[in-house]
Amino acid sequence: MGPTTLIDGGDGTEDGERGTVIRRTKEWRRRWHGRSRLQRIDLYQRATLETMPWFFLLTWGITPLLADLRHDPLPWTLGGLFTLVCAAQCAYLHRNLRPAHRSYLGQGTFPTGRLAVPGVLLATGLGLLVALAATHGIDGGGLAMFALDLPIAFVTPYVLLVPVRTFLLHGLAYAAVGAGLFAAAGVRGGTLAGAAGAGLFSALLMLLAVRPSAWSLSVMWQAEEARDLQARLAVAEERLRFGRDMHDVLGRNLAVIALKSELAVELARRGKPSAVDQMVEVQRIAQASQQEVRDVVRGYREADLRAELHGAQAVLVAAGIDCSIEGDRASDRLTGAAGSALGWVVREATTNVLRHGDPRHCVIRLTADGGSVRLVVENDGAPDAGPSSGGSGLPGLRERLAALDGSLEAGPAGDGFFRLTATVPATSPAGRAPGPVPGRSPEHVEELVPELVEER
Repeated sequence: MGPTTLIDGGDGTEDGERGTVIRRTKEWRRRWHGRSRLQRIDLYQRATLETMPWFFLLTWGITPLLADLRHDPLPWTLGGLFTLVCAAQCAYLHRNLRPAHRSYLGQGTFPTGRLAVPGVLLATGLGLLVALAATHGIDGGGLAMFALDLPIAFVTPYVLLVPVRTFLLHGLAYAAVGAGLFAAAGVRGGTLAGAAGAGLFSALLMLLAVRPSAWSLSVMWQAEEARDLQARLAVAEERLRFGRDMHDVLGRNLAVIALKSELAVELARRGKPSAVDQMVEVQRIAQASQQEVRDVVRGYREADLRAELHGAQAVLVAAGIDCSIEGDRASDRLTGAAGSALGWVVREATTNVLRHGDPRHCVIRLTADGGSVRLVVENDGAPDAGPSSGGSGLPGLRERLAALDGSLEAGPAGDGFFRLTATVPATSPAGRAPGPVPGRSPEHVEELVPELVEER
């Protein structure tokens, strides 16, 4: 018998179903933690709007059905049909709310044909309510509560599709039509005013509840898009700057290499041994260019520790995370290379805090201990598995610190905390500047032109 036999039968089936539920739960948690904060807010808002009509149906819609309905077959039939119509409206809301939400945020267009079915359901529910009033199947209080519940599922997406003034005019028209129908059914006095005003009150309630929340979410999405655009512009500007630096470093050197190579070819064709001297010069200039490129890249990747500390605090506070910095004056004891390495540690740690888990507090602590400086970044939002070990961020930092005789440790610290600790010697030597390369300087490229013309 193989191991699969254990899952057959009654108990095995239950174990399989339990395993399926566990897998689905883990998958849901993975998708939830994979969302950004703004995506979580968006999902929470839409879920709230989708469940709100069901809540009102179970309160304003069910209570009169049980307490205020006359116990006769006809009122019970009309009341049951009315409840089914309201439930159908709530079910149809799930189909319309997402496109209405996207239309309000400017992310898509709402198909107007989707309002036909909700409109028919709303008119059917109003007709059933008028029939209940005409047959005296419900008293005044129950009629008003039914009237309150009826338009909510229709109004929830509709308020996002039309301007506020248009929505108010349509709400007044609905209240006027309802008042006329109830009056024709024999409803009078306060009962008529309550039943007619209930629909308008529901419309105003949804206007005040749905529209501001969608507007605030729209502002947050616009701010997020502006930050993304700003980041892309910053990257483009940095690429241009780096390109200018590379051009300044290599432009003349490559021109010298091209001229000397052409000169060496002409000399070689004429059988002159001085062609070898020219290629030696090309080799020397190429080596000098390699060192200059390394210097440009090294300078491009430098990070200022103090600037990174304050930048990390600003980013985390803007993300809603309480961040405090302790002992930042210890950075004064660091040399340039060690300070730059810890600056990159701060940047990577800040990225991990924002990307992994859902922290509320973060502490960045810098301490000087003898001849070394220790950086500790601790937050209370450690996920189940911590930052992925397959990424290149932490291994790259370990390599950078190892070159300075430093170390890096990262992992859960207990009680839901995650701690990253980096240590470097305070007197780590900075990178040495490249020495001069013998040979003709690229600044004297003009001297090669007459020589090349003469050889030609």
